[in-house]
Amino acid sequence: MIVTNPIVLTWVLRNLGLFCGSWELFLHLTDEVPAYNLLSTQWYSSFNQPMSWTGNSSGFWNRHRWLLWTAGIVVGVVLLASFMSRGEVVPVRTAVAQRTTIRSVVSTNGKVEPVENFEAHAPVGTTVKTLLVKEGDHVQKGQLLLEMNDVDARSAAARALAQMRSAQSDLGAVQSGGSQEELLTLDANLAKARTARNTAQRNLEALQRLLKDGAASPGEVRAAEDQLQRATADITLLEQKQKGRYSSPEIARVEAQKSEAQAAYEAAEDALVQLNVRAPFSGVVYSLPVRQGAYVNAGDLVLQEADLSKVRVRAFVDEPDVGRLVAGDPIEVTWDALPGRVWHSSVTMIPSLIKLHGTRNVGETTCVVDNPDLKLLPNVNVGVTIVTAEHRDVLTVPREAVHQEDSRTYVYQILNDELSRRDVQTSISNLTQVEVTGGLPDNALVALAPLNSKSLRNGLAVRVVH
Repeated sequence: MIVTNPIVLTWVLRNLGLFCGSWELFLHLTDEVPAYNLLSTQWYSSFNQPMSWTGNSSGFWNRHRWLLWTAGIVVGVVLLASFMSRGEVVPVRTAVAQRTTIRSVVSTNGKVEPVENFEAHAPVGTTVKTLLVKEGDHVQKGQLLLEMNDVDARSAAARALAQMRSAQSDLGAVQSGGSQEELLTLDANLAKARTARNTAQRNLEALQRLLKDGAASPGEVRAAEDQLQRATADITLLEQKQKGRYSSPEIARVEAQKSEAQAAYEAAEDALVQLNVRAPFSGVVYSLPVRQGAYVNAGDLVLQEADLSKVRVRAFVDEPDVGRLVAGDPIEVTWDALPGRVWHSSVTMIPSLIKLHGTRNVGETTCVVDNPDLKLLPNVNVGVTIVTAEHRDVLTVPREAVHQEDSRTYVYQILNDELSRRDVQTSISNLTQVEVTGGLPDNALVALAPLNSKSLRNGLAVRVVH
């Protein structure tokens, strides 16, 4: 064993020096005191009879100084071994295996959203005429909240109405076969044609009789027949005009013009309504990003209202934890602005997609939280704790006490100031505790970590540090 600790080396060398110094002092005294000279001479004679004593004792020790150093080294090694054996007692922190409630949780962050939300946008480019509320106001259903300048919108609605009525008139004329004047003219022409046909019919019959008496020529009869045919053709044409004057494509074109005019009118009316913003339900105005007299472009957000008695919390769960979620898992919501306040809910939606959120790959889960005092506000960031498992009255130890080796889980139980490795079975865990389901008795004292650089091992002598 090589000793590198400077404190240990200093202790050993100091004791070795004291030992060697004591021997030097002893030799010096034996040189000065005759009794000690005699004692040393007798001891040496008995120790080595063949050797003759021709000098004093100090001469002998000077010639055999290596014996002194050898003895000192032996004593030093003995002292060092004693010191090192005392150093094997490792100070450790400990904990007691106790029965308690353990929860396995997923901790993350989330954002508050309204469940029932209303956003008002400018339908056209205009100015804000009147603001009748401010942010944070509680409003009732149907209450007028904001007015925008509607002069241009009213003019556009009037034009759209005129175009729609004109298109309706055109469609009616097409469906009835023409305008009133055209219908009257057609009726008159049809009456004249029928009169002309009747006249031609009578003339033909008269000429045919005269032809038999020799009073008319065959040419006159043929001319009368032609006249009758022309009159009959005129009647047929006028009757066709009366029944189907317009073709199907012509009717479809007029119908499309009427539909377009109708849509334009409805859009103009809708824009006119949107310029006067009313609350669609009772709630709170939580965003009002415009000021009175300001110009807004078409589509700009002018007001947001929500029913905050219930809010939705959207939690961002890291990808490795998504598989632990189950519908109905309890959720605890906290907000740094209200320390100590906790809102409770449960998981209502399991993530179906992993997406990039900042630098994290997350799945989004939601829950609805009762918010009767309206303290949770839209768009605030909150802390979310999802309880994936909770076991009551189970044996637990600190996570620091649990070790793993070759797929085996174990702890070090302290028995008679020594470590005893105990293989254990575990269940759920969290950041600080692990549930032990077998292999360890209740109230067992387990080792956590040593207070020095020593590694824990089975049979190691330890000293409990509280």
